[in-house]
Amino acid sequence: MTTALRLAEITAGNLDAAIALRVRPDQEHLVDPVVKSLAEAYVHREAAWPRLVLDGDRPVGFLMAFLDIDFAGDGTGRDIRSGLWRLNIAAGEQGRGYGRFAVEAVAAEIRRRGGSRMYVTWHPGDDGPEGFYLGLGFRPTGETSGGETVGVLELS
Repeated sequence: MTTALRLAEITAGNLDAAIALRVRPDQEHLVDPVVKSLAEAYVHREAAWPRLVLDGDRPVGFLMAFLDIDFAGDGTGRDIRSGLWRLNIAAGEQGRGYGRFAVEAVAAEIRRRGGSRMYVTWHPGDDGPEGFYLGLGFRPTGETSGGETVGVLELS
């Protein structure tokens, strides 16, 4: 990892590089591919925040945040949440701090928008990313979403 880490919007110029990113084969059941994320971002453009993770000019990962969604889905606005929707770090780039950078970048964007909590979901189980998220300070809320554990990180 270099000090030249940054996020980039997905553009026509980097779309193919984003779609080409692949996690390790043993992780493919844990996270949807980038192409699905980009389709979801298109459909949910009011809430989706997709970004390519770059080390210099080299794509090393992809993230997609969700910003200010009505988590309860009841239209009351009582449970507005922001967080990390998807995180894909390329197979050969894992263990170098890129995931941590991505999570911290999403946290910074949520803070910039006035948020004080960041949410994430993960597949439960020994082969899932729970240890990664717990190590960053996320705590399970006791909720599940789509069969995944919901975690929260206080940003204050």
